Amino acid sequence: MNSASPLKIIFMGTPDFAVPALEILHDSVHRIQAVVTVPDKQQGRGRRVQGSAVKKTAESLGIPTLQPTGLTDPTFVQQITSFAPDVIVVVAFQILPEVVYTIPNLGSFNLHASLLPKYRGAAPIHWALLNGDTETGVTTFFLKRKVDTGNIIAQHGIVIDPDDNLHSLYAKLCALGAELVLDTVNLIAAGEITAGEQDNSLATPAPKVTSNTQRLNFEESAVQCHNRVRAFAPAPGAFTFRDGSRIKILSTSLADLSGDPGSIIDISESTFTVACGTGALLIKLVQPESKKSMDTAAYLRGNPLKIGDYFG
Repeated sequence: MNSASPLKIIFMGTPDFAVPALEILHDSVHRIQAVVTVPDKQQGRGRRVQGSAVKKTAESLGIPTLQPTGLTDPTFVQQITSFAPDVIVVVAFQILPEVVYTIPNLGSFNLHASLLPKYRGAAPIHWALLNGDTETGVTTFFLKRKVDTGNIIAQHGIVIDPDDNLHSLYAKLCALGAELVLDTVNLIAAGEITAGEQDNSLATPAPKVTSNTQRLNFEESAVQCHNRVRAFAPAPGAFTFRDGSRIKILSTSLADLSGDPGSIIDISESTFTVACGTGALLIKLVQPESKKSMDTAAYLRGNPLKIGDYFG
């Protein structure tokens, strides 16, 4: 098959992270036969039933959409088989059963937001920031039974800037990932794949984050606390407590001060500083419980603090 030959593609994805990849494939020479995404569900404060970001995009592009309730359902498996796809492209979807990912004659591949085998799991972007990494990237790999372990097709690295947070790094990897998905499909179409096995000895986990992962522990170093803030900003937000009320900390910088961990050791009209196990955090943006985010100047006007007050 030469590079000009278009492939028949089934695209599977759910959140906005998958949308650029769907769009770039739609605009290419290749043909998306159908999109597979999750069933509609209640979303937002009004709990209105809505389709996923991928479904909305597929509908706007005029692509048929399938929303199976079970990926091993015989009817769904037969639907995918009847398309006779060349390849299945998976971006931020569910774990595919073997009965599905073995259908395409040229295989099924997934886009992962890390440089595998580093950060296998559900939250690679969060963990790269939590661990203070200075680089990350995206990987495409062929699916196999064990999650995130398939043979690597292609990778593209990117620098993590010191001021990157979850929102900014997510956006960068989203765009980078879309380009890699198209590059991968083109490589498959041209028959130029040289997929390599992952070195399992280098694998690291990126498990799903929980509220415990989001909670700040000022006994940790200021660098660790700062990275925790970056890993969850602007949403869902790293958090702590003041007088029993939860407060999210959304932007910080490092301060060369010291004191009792969790205590406020410096206050100005527009900022305050909290001591950590080593060093301190200058707090720049917060979100009190049940309120919108605000800079610390606005917070201090309505919530007076004094040296020696505690967070945590």
